[in-house]
Amino acid sequence: MARFKVIYGFHAVTAWLRYNPSSIEGILYDKTRRDRRMQDFLKTAELFGIRPIPATDIRLEELAGTYRHQGIVVRVTDFPLAKTLTELLDTIRGAALLLVLDGVTDPHNLGACLRVADAANAQAVIAPRDRSASLNSTTVKVSSGAAMTVPYIRVTNLARTLRELKEANIWVIGTAYDAPHSLYNTVLDGPVAFIMGSEGRGMRRLTREICDDLIHIPMLGSVNSLNVSVSSAICLFEAVRQRTNKKNY
Repeated sequence: MARFKVIYGFHAVTAWLRYNPSSIEGILYDKTRRDRRMQDFLKTAELFGIRPIPATDIRLEELAGTYRHQGIVVRVTDFPLAKTLTELLDTIRGAALLLVLDGVTDPHNLGACLRVADAANAQAVIAPRDRSASLNSTTVKVSSGAAMTVPYIRVTNLARTLRELKEANIWVIGTAYDAPHSLYNTVLDGPVAFIMGSEGRGMRRLTREICDDLIHIPMLGSVNSLNVSVSSAICLFEAVRQRTNKKNY
C-alpha cells in the first residue's frame, strides 16, 4: 500500500507539479482565495490534468499541520530522490560537489541547505540517519522545490560514508571556526565534499578526525558564527567560483 506525504505552499507545490506530477494524489486549495496568484496556479494544475479540490482554511491547516500553507495543500507519494551512496557515486559526472550535514536537526535549515545545494548544482546532500532532520513538508516548502531536484541521502554510518568518499578520490573538507586554513586559500576546483556541523556543537570528533582538511570562513564583523545554510552557500559557491575561473582560464 502506498504511503503519502503532504506538501504545501505555492513554490513547493508548483515545483512538485512540474517535476513529478504523476505522484500527486490530490490538490486541495482555499476556496475563499480568488487572487491572481491562486487563479494562475489553478490553471497550471489543470494543464497537468489535475483538478484541484476546494477546501476550507481549517481543513488545509489540519492537513498541513500549520497555518502557513498559503492556501494550497497536496498529498503525494513518498519523495522520489532517496538514493544510496553507491548509486550517487555511479551517477556523478565531472568533479563532485557534495554537502554533508553532521547534526543538523532543524527541517528549516535542511530545506535551506537543499535550496543552496540546488543553486550551486551540488549532486547531493548527505546526513546520518540519527541526529538529522527528515525530509518532511516543512523541508520541502523551505527548499522552494530543491527537495525534488537534489538527492538527500541519509546514511547509517557517517564515518564509513566519509571514508568511502575519500576512497572515491573526493576531498573531504570540514568547516570549523578554529580551523587552521581559510576557505579562500583552499583549492576547491577538484572533487569536494564540504561538511557542516550543527550550529551549537559543530562537527562530531570522529567526523573531524576523518577530514582531509579543516577550513574556516573568515569573519570580519562582531558575530563569530553563521547559520548552517549561509555557511553552506559561502563554501559551495566559492567552489563554483574557482571551477568557473578554471574553465575560463
